[in-house]
Amino acid sequence: MLDKMDLSNKAYRLRKQIGEDEYSPIDIFHVVQNIDNLTLVHYPLGKNISGLCYRGEKSSIIVINSEMSLGRQRFSLAHELYHLFFDDDKVTTVSMTQIGKGDLNEKKADQFASYFLVPQQSLYNRIRDYKNKHNITNLGLEDIVNFEQYYGVSHKAMLFRLVDESEIDREQSSKMESGVVEVAARLGYDTSLYLPTPEGKRMNVLGHYISMSEKLLEREFISCGKYEELLLDAFRDDIVFGIKEEESVYID
Repeated sequence: MLDKMDLSNKAYRLRKQIGEDEYSPIDIFHVVQNIDNLTLVHYPLGKNISGLCYRGEKSSIIVINSEMSLGRQRFSLAHELYHLFFDDDKVTTVSMTQIGKGDLNEKKADQFASYFLVPQQSLYNRIRDYKNKHNITNLGLEDIVNFEQYYGVSHKAMLFRLVDESEIDREQSSKMESGVVEVAARLGYDTSLYLPTPEGKRMNVLGHYISMSEKLLEREFISCGKYEELLLDAFRDDIVFGIKEEESVYID
């Protein structure tokens, strides 16, 4: 059985630990880069796997499926943070794509991810204020799009959460699963939240692996050739061959 209060508290503590407040939307891909000894990998993992987590003694790795939508990638990353910080059962975990499915640990990770990206009190206040402002008692598809855009989560992740909060039922959720991109576009939102990473940018490595490669080179533990080999293995040819776009980009 899920202890939702415990999972909400864990989400709050981790947000606080990485310097975030308990209410605001969070740029999760940015903040995880400040977690010590963590390497973040974006890689196409197919249709069935959303992410992987390896928790080592000296360094850890999280892999996110870059073929999934941006909103789902953000949810998957929060899911893997649960495995990294709070899952004592396994060193390595492989997470499936369906939210709310799998064993108890996977369900805990999904619930944690939902609370981490969409804090309970924040969502409660936003729903209350939104209903009062628009003089409504029930949430429709356009209203839900507003919430998922605000918090930066996928449509299914937001539906999952609203069902869990009894704001909508499962039948309503099923009826609102399709047509979201068109609705978001008509409402004036950027639809990138619902789209996968563009091809050509789906393989990338950030964090500890890159910085350690740099330190090994600086301390002359590896040659320049080995350093470049390590970076190319991490799909970072932009570092090896230079960032061609930089000369034409205005940096203020």
